[in-house]
Amino acid sequence: MSQRNTLIRSLHDIGLAAWFGGSLMGAVGLNGAAAKAEPASQKLKISSTGWARWAPVQLAALAAHGVGGVGLIVGNKARIAADTGTRTNTVVKLILTGVAGGATLYSAILGRTIAEHADEDAEGATEPGSGTSKELASAQTKQRVAQWVTPAVTVVLIVLAAQQGEQQRPVAGWLQRFFS
Repeated sequence: MSQRNTLIRSLHDIGLAAWFGGSLMGAVGLNGAAAKAEPASQKLKISSTGWARWAPVQLAALAAHGVGGVGLIVGNKARIAADTGTRTNTVVKLILTGVAGGATLYSAILGRTIAEHADEDAEGATEPGSGTSKELASAQTKQRVAQWVTPAVTVVLIVLAAQQGEQQRPVAGWLQRFFS
């Protein structure tokens, strides 16, 4: 028997899509564009302002994904309990969601440090300049790596969610008739 979880699945998937897409666009588009800004004193201001504007949307995306994820677990608890593959997928997704959430939080903390130094000249949002303070340079160096963790982990979560959705899908009608 097929069970529909359209609302919670939508919250889960849309939240995850926004989380992935926003983090990827920020690393590639926003930070990349800010690195090209002139004068150099504007680079960190542009990047920090863009990330600050995105933060409420990011928070809403994380909340939607979390509510949807919990809803899917509750709605599919019997299947999770009965099927080892589904249970393993769910546990891996929970762990990776924690990793992505931690990476997002860590990037936000680094971003706050970078924003506090927005008046300094820099080569880019994650590239220190010759006159960059040690505190800013340290945050930028860490952010250069951290900004890629969230999109990398969330894309894996998207694949695992697709796999789990495929596990739940009933066999196509003609195939079912063929093997019946």
